[in-house]
Amino acid sequence: MTIETLLQNHPALTVCRDSVESARDLLTDTYRAGGKLLLCGNGGSAADCDHIAGELLKGFLSHRPLSEEDCLTLADTLPEGEADPDLYLLAGQLQGGLPAISLPAQTAAVTAVCNDTDPALIFAQLTWALGQAGDALLCLSTSGNSRNVVLAAKAAKAKGMAVLALTGEDDSALSALADVTVQVPALETYRVQEYHLPVYHYLCAAVEEAFFG
Repeated sequence: MTIETLLQNHPALTVCRDSVESARDLLTDTYRAGGKLLLCGNGGSAADCDHIAGELLKGFLSHRPLSEEDCLTLADTLPEGEADPDLYLLAGQLQGGLPAISLPAQTAAVTAVCNDTDPALIFAQLTWALGQAGDALLCLSTSGNSRNVVLAAKAAKAKGMAVLALTGEDDSALSALADVTVQVPALETYRVQEYHLPVYHYLCAAVEEAFFG
């Protein structure tokens, strides 16, 4: 999928072209440097976090077969001369993945933070615990002002992480904090979320192409 395909299918996103391309480059640079991606958002955006992680952790538009080197590494785990039918399953069916963690999916940790400290810290706490310099945090918020997401962005910046935000068209607390903000041309929650999906599908496809061809 190319940026031209995205914009042809969704012409209203043409105003976001530069920021979408910057978002693509931020993600590609993060993975190329050995970093990982954390994701946070509420409600429908929490579901989007799971969706994005799923596209990155396994094949999306391409199959991503393991390299010969990876297959040999799997074979090296077996005692010399021993045959293991699971080796053929692993080598034949495992796919290349890009590390991505959906923070809303960490139910036990999220509820522990809510119970033990402050609900506004659910994503900031997990970002602080899981993130490190060189990683990136992807924040999804239709308003750009969701307090728990903004606090996570602040924690990420303190950790030396890059911050990417997907929001609606208005300037916001996230647009002021993030290294790159894609502000889609809508304000109503459902419309913003409708635009976020093709944007992040493009980003996942572009990153996949960069690493797996």
